[in-house]
Amino acid sequence: MIRRSAGFGGNNAIKTQHGEVELIDEDIDHAHRIGIANVIRGFQLGYVREGDTLVVHSMDRLARNLDDLRRMVQQLTGRGVRIEFVKESLAFTGEDSPMANLLLSVMGAFAEFERALIRERQREGISLAKQRGVYRGRKKALNSNQVEELQRRVESREPKAALAREFGISRATLYEYLRAPA
Repeated sequence: MIRRSAGFGGNNAIKTQHGEVELIDEDIDHAHRIGIANVIRGFQLGYVREGDTLVVHSMDRLARNLDDLRRMVQQLTGRGVRIEFVKESLAFTGEDSPMANLLLSVMGAFAEFERALIRERQREGISLAKQRGVYRGRKKALNSNQVEELQRRVESREPKAALAREFGISRATLYEYLRAPA
């Protein structure tokens, strides 16, 4: 049996002691990383239970830095959850040897270093693209007429959540438009 959460799907999984698998996105960006952290913190809610196995494609998909990684691994293994990292071919059960802890630290440090290099290269690439005039950022969700209508309707006290749904934007984006100079 496979349990699937909305917005997730990929190579990471939670294997339960009953053979069920919860698929979690392989390419976890910041928003999804918050989502997986909530799944893991949701242990009390029954999402990750004692006897489950959390299968993660790579260490850098689970945590942004070594401290977060070590904390998550310790918390989960302390609760009886086994963690497997596919790319690194490592598994942690809570009964780990000093060598396993060393490997976690070293491999986690390399994963953190690799992510930092990727972010640095990305920033450099964006900077060069901006200098060439080819990088303009993300396309605006609303055109100027829609922004004017949105502001008018907010001033007439229409509910912001309903307006956000109607315009197909998040409430955060709605507030960004309201804060922007007219």
